[in-house]
Amino acid sequence: MSRTLEDILFGDLNPKAQAITRAVSVTVAAALLVLAAGIVVRFHAAGQFEGRLWEFFAWKTTWVYLGKGLLGTLASAAAAAVIALVVGLVLLVGRLSRLRLARWPAIAVIEFLRGVPTLLLIYVCFLVLPSAGIKMSAYWMLTLPVGLSTAAVVAEVYRAGVLAVPRGQTDAARALGLNEARVFAHIVFPQALRYIVPALVAQLVIVVKDTTFGYVVTYGELMQNARVLISNYRSLVPVYLAVAMLYCSVNYAISRASRRLGRPLH
Repeated sequence: MSRTLEDILFGDLNPKAQAITRAVSVTVAAALLVLAAGIVVRFHAAGQFEGRLWEFFAWKTTWVYLGKGLLGTLASAAAAAVIALVVGLVLLVGRLSRLRLARWPAIAVIEFLRGVPTLLLIYVCFLVLPSAGIKMSAYWMLTLPVGLSTAAVVAEVYRAGVLAVPRGQTDAARALGLNEARVFAHIVFPQALRYIVPALVAQLVIVVKDTTFGYVVTYGELMQNARVLISNYRSLVPVYLAVAMLYCSVNYAISRASRRLGRPLH
């Protein structure tokens, strides 16, 4: 009996394949443990685990300072996410338009923003725009480029969701007399959202990570404040471990929130 591609990709593994998978998993896990142990040994040899490098974490002022940086990160990431979701929707509508005057500019903007690194857009806001008389605060010099860069990717995520909606749904809506705008707003887009929630969450996580470019414009986000602590206390590993835990907590909270938002869509 021949197996389909879906059976091969998503079906249950046979005993031999399961054994190979377990062996590879154990080998990779062992290699990662050895690598982690080697890193710990090197850091210990460099004195990064000495008590004096950790004692300032017992001070309230340290956590207040890191908390201010975290609030700065969240403020920038939240605004950038709103920009990305709204501008991405506008670009999607333009790309799906039957009018060339709307479709081609939207495609050009999407491809441009996808091709240009976020860091370069930040440098444009930081160095180029002020020379042209356009001045922005450090907050917007970070938030706007991150939001626009993500908007292009979000537009493509939206489009993938729209294309995943069965064609019969739109045909049935048109048969009922709905115009194109109402078909998209009431039939297509709500159904597309159910397909793209995981991808949108992934982009929101990337937005949070992109705020680490705040050092370019000296914006007081989490990584910028971490660098200040490192320069003051010469505590590289402890500070980065603490910051990593904070980032993991934020991204975990985003993932948990997305699961709750995704439940009514199924």
